[in-house]
Amino acid sequence: MSIFADAAMVPMLIGIFCILLLSSLVTLILKFKLKSTEGKALVENLSARIKAWWVMIAVFLAATATGGAACLILFALTSFIALREYITLTPNCRADHGSLTWAFFVILPLNYILLAIHWYGLFVIFIPVYAFLWIPVRSALSGDSKDFLARTAKIQWGLMTCVYFVSYAPAILGLAIPGYETHTARLLCFLVFVVQISDVMQYVFGKLLGRHKVAPNISPNKTVEGLIGGVLSATILGALFYWITPFQPWQAAVMALLISLSGFGGGMVMSAIKRDRGVKDYGSLIPGHGGMMDRIDSLCFAAPLFYHLTKYFYVH
Repeated sequence: MSIFADAAMVPMLIGIFCILLLSSLVTLILKFKLKSTEGKALVENLSARIKAWWVMIAVFLAATATGGAACLILFALTSFIALREYITLTPNCRADHGSLTWAFFVILPLNYILLAIHWYGLFVIFIPVYAFLWIPVRSALSGDSKDFLARTAKIQWGLMTCVYFVSYAPAILGLAIPGYETHTARLLCFLVFVVQISDVMQYVFGKLLGRHKVAPNISPNKTVEGLIGGVLSATILGALFYWITPFQPWQAAVMALLISLSGFGGGMVMSAIKRDRGVKDYGSLIPGHGGMMDRIDSLCFAAPLFYHLTKYFYVH
């Protein structure tokens, strides 16, 4: 069922539209009120972020509404772009080109094909087992042993985060929850909504109330106040939108809490990689947000947790 034809989704869609519209209006007002150099820079950043949100949400909703195939293609492209950003950021040499070719053009598409044909038994082990075994073998065949372990581990980690973890989001569409089989798109929207709201509210609370840094050397903008405000906001909103899920209100709140915390952990890990490489963002694809990986770092860690918790407790 298309999410646009799903009556249960209407309040959430209206809410998202109203939030974006209000944010755009606030930005427009601030543009006329803040005249200082610092104020103009803040408004430009906010404006770029909000415009990017309009586009990202429109693309996501269109793909989700079109059906499973479009959603899989969207996330496969997302994985490809994210993996490219990650590999560009991490050191590699000519000897890695063979392994990288396998990663981009064989392993990545096969991972999503397994989802498309609903072969979940192989999907869950394909990258963590078989790709992990093949990548070092292929790298060894290149004949270059310099920094072999580090080079191989970086490719493996890229496949795990950018491809395997991300693909758990569209995998939700294949969950056979009794009495809920035609509504799994709701669950995907719930996951993405909670993760992104948590990120946004962490940013807002951090800007308004942030005083104590969580880990200043890793992510200077993340504060304890922002974390608490963002996670609590996402937990409350997740509970309020329980009706689009198979969960009870308290279960929706627990799910939202867990995936918000998991998403925060993902953001910290991916920030640590950026700091290690001495860069601020993974790329500049999305104005105001950085690269694709900067936008989905939280989803990388939240999606597998949400998928397996839902599958364990609701798929019989």
